[in-house]
Amino acid sequence: SFNVIQALDKWAVFFYIVLVVFGWMNIYGASVSEDQTSILDMNYRSGMQFVWMGISFGMALVILFTDSRLITAVPYLLYGLIVLLLIVTVFVAEDIKGSRSWLPLGPFKFQPAEFSKFITALALAKVMGHPQFRLKSLQSYAIVASMILLPMLIIVAQSETGSALVFLSFVFMLYREGLPGLIPALGFCAIVLFVVVLRFSVIDLFGVEGSSMGLFLGLLLAYIIMLIFLRVYQYDKKHLLVLSLAPIGIFALTLPIFKLVVRFNFVYVMIAIVVLAAVYMLVLAYLKWRRTYLFIGLFLLGSLGYCFSIEYIFDEVLQSHQQKRIHLLLGMADDPTGIGYNTNQARIAIGSGGFWGKGFLQGTQTKLKYVPEQDTDFIFCTVGEEWGFVGSVGMLLVYLLFLFRLITIAERQDTRFARVYGYGVVGIFAIHLFINVGMVLGLVPVIGIPLPFFSYGGSSFLSFTILLFLFLKIDTMRIERVRN
Repeated sequence: SFNVIQALDKWAVFFYIVLVVFGWMNIYGASVSEDQTSILDMNYRSGMQFVWMGISFGMALVILFTDSRLITAVPYLLYGLIVLLLIVTVFVAEDIKGSRSWLPLGPFKFQPAEFSKFITALALAKVMGHPQFRLKSLQSYAIVASMILLPMLIIVAQSETGSALVFLSFVFMLYREGLPGLIPALGFCAIVLFVVVLRFSVIDLFGVEGSSMGLFLGLLLAYIIMLIFLRVYQYDKKHLLVLSLAPIGIFALTLPIFKLVVRFNFVYVMIAIVVLAAVYMLVLAYLKWRRTYLFIGLFLLGSLGYCFSIEYIFDEVLQSHQQKRIHLLLGMADDPTGIGYNTNQARIAIGSGGFWGKGFLQGTQTKLKYVPEQDTDFIFCTVGEEWGFVGSVGMLLVYLLFLFRLITIAERQDTRFARVYGYGVVGIFAIHLFINVGMVLGLVPVIGIPLPFFSYGGSSFLSFTILLFLFLKIDTMRIERVRN
């Protein structure tokens, strides 16, 4: 008979246990008080986390001994139910720190957004695992995009931007399944342009009032990206040379006029260069009947519109606290006692840990509660203070080994359903790790996202455990098929 425990990937379980135990110890270190008698004291967070650990371990066993056919039969049903629950949450959840994402469940509260991650990954695996499905047609992209965007947009309506951003991690899985690398590249370009335009928008180019250096640099960067695309996707030495020399010639003609005759807004010169290059590309697309030229021309025009819309998006779409966090991240503002307090105190705590750390339960920043949310979103600063550089690097190394192990498991699957879900799992864990540690170190805006198996919280811990053990169960199904 088939033994599911024997078939279980032991290394993945080992890394899981290491992360869970070390995370539990750090929750205790971050939240312990003088009145607390032990790590198991149920009146405090470390004790409550132990309860959730027990519930999660029990759920892991339930998943492992569930009939394999059920796992592949319920994804659509679960997806429909979680979308419905997310919609209900928008209207009935109470406002907690500006977010309407928590539902009461007896003495507990749970966050449906946490469970929507693994359910969406499972539903995507079901759709993309179909024998006739190919990620090539416009219809296939529309199906996948709508399945990702639907829960994502509902979660945004709950004011849970951090949880919504996690859904972007599915791009990693889509890339593995055939998504052209150009699409993630365009996403990266959009982020870079946003940062450049916004960061330098407050500087007047050449001292001319109203002449935004941000817009000029953004359009110049878009033009350089266009040249890279032309070189990579449609190499033609003649056209590449013309488009490379044209801006130099135009600048050579206009700079003397600017210096000797009249000072004008140089952004207009850059706009003219971009528009002329776009027209040049579109004409080439028509004459040579090549879609690459058409794409490059549209990219330039799209970049032009995007660069001009960035300040509007920032001022009118983003909320004030999001604007402040981005300003802090880009060095455009300094507010160490306000919106930047958490990150500033987290950096102090991590820096005070030095190389070896102050020792378990010896963190002064932690004990004196200088860092808000230090046992949830900012748990990494407790690791840095009490375990030092060595402990922090060791923790990150275990996470990386854990992720590499999951990739190995995903690559050995013999069904697209299993592989798609596996890469969905890897992406979710990876983006949580990157964003959480990044926001504690001040590398990304503070958006409130838990560190898997470390941050205190029943909903996140249980959902991460389900996410992982569903994948490990699916992996045992492969072994079961081989043996039968």
